[in-house]
Amino acid sequence: MTDATPDASPDAPPVAAPLVRRTHERGVTTLTLDSPHNRNALSRRLVAELHAALAAAAASDDIRAVLLTHTGTTFCAGADLSEATEEAATGTDATASGPLGLVRLLRTVIELPKPVVAKVTGHVRAGGLGLLGACDLSVAGPGATFAFTEARLGLAPAVISMPLLPRMDPRAAARYYLTGERFDAAEAARTGLVTLAADDPEAALEPVLAGLRKGSPQGLAESKALVTAEVLRVFDRDTAALADTSARLFASDEAREGMTAFLQRREPSWAR
Repeated sequence: MTDATPDASPDAPPVAAPLVRRTHERGVTTLTLDSPHNRNALSRRLVAELHAALAAAAASDDIRAVLLTHTGTTFCAGADLSEATEEAATGTDATASGPLGLVRLLRTVIELPKPVVAKVTGHVRAGGLGLLGACDLSVAGPGATFAFTEARLGLAPAVISMPLLPRMDPRAAARYYLTGERFDAAEAARTGLVTLAADDPEAALEPVLAGLRKGSPQGLAESKALVTAEVLRVFDRDTAALADTSARLFASDEAREGMTAFLQRREPSWAR
């Protein structure tokens, strides 16, 4: 018996490997960011795939929780600066594809009726910190590092502040927003950026995931709504103003110089 499926045309373009890989085990769907060429940056394609995976998780009765993790040495580097600089150079309106696109992703994670747990074993920067902050629970390993690098690029952590500032220690946020210093998992846990710092993140996740697997769909959804209510009020109040701020900064000459310097691995013109 022959296979009824026709052979692929030799001229057909190759199918691109997914940037967000999905696996499922005993009620927990794992979404793995797998875009190592740009350090899991929030490119248009990665964000679209992440939205699709989150929507599928929300619609499934078999899923109790989502585990968000990564390949390589970086959890997420934030915005894809190659796309951002291209938009700035061509005059493309970055408001829809940039700040508001990031707001939509963060809000999707927060409003998902399933708990979202992050496992971080690598570096987290800029918008990646917003994605981490939008998660309900998070575990960071000894290889994890964190830094708010926006001020060094002529930018500010504008829209990512909405999930972060309600949860972080205010003095710590001021220090790391302004200095761009790098800090480790223990400091991230102390400041409220992550839930747990652990030498063995897998072991630390076991009781967390076991507890989530015992939750009912309704119980988990309504309990999550209670702990995210204040964050969502911040989104309702501040989205328009902070998205405008972010778009204005990305379009500025200083930001163009900062992003270009970063991509060229040199100091920006203002560094002393």
